[in-house]
Amino acid sequence: MKKLFLLLLTGFSFAAADAQIQFGVKAGANMANFTGNDVSGTKWKIGFHGGALVAVPLFNEFSLQPEVVYSSQGTKVDQQDYTATMNSNYLNIPVLFKYNNPSGFFLETGPQLGFLMSAKAKSGSVSVDEKSAYKSTDFSWAFGLGYLISGLNAGIDARYNLGVSNIVKDSNNGTAKNSVFQLGIFYLFGQKAGNK
Repeated sequence: MKKLFLLLLTGFSFAAADAQIQFGVKAGANMANFTGNDVSGTKWKIGFHGGALVAVPLFNEFSLQPEVVYSSQGTKVDQQDYTATMNSNYLNIPVLFKYNNPSGFFLETGPQLGFLMSAKAKSGSVSVDEKSAYKSTDFSWAFGLGYLISGLNAGIDARYNLGVSNIVKDSNNGTAKNSVFQLGIFYLFGQKAGNK
């Protein structure tokens, strides 16, 4: 999957080499959890994300949008006799193929490769480093929609990152996948790209 991801990124980069690109920043809130056959008793954890993006017009109303985004993810366990929070922080690199409607609305989808920066389990005042129990990379698929405010180069987007790969290093300890909803705002610098 990693090779396919890099191949897609390289191919799109060459295709857009002569296109007028536009840079931007984004930030927002996360609702994260773990999913999987072996996952039970978990609840959604609130976090945040922030990073940078590049908007590259391709053809007609379509564009490519690679991003580099810090994302605070994980899950919460809240049972009668035990409460804990898993804080896992990723550096995510989504590469999104976008349809930009002239009205300002857009749809986006594409692969995302995540690099685990830290993973700590916290219960009360006790915090334990759990990074060694998780894989260093995560693969997911992003689905999103949003609206670009005409004339301001700013907008809002909502996205769901569907975990595809098992993030647990030792499969004997079960399987888990990231599941993250994101709601954020973004701003694009400079001249409009494509239909933007």
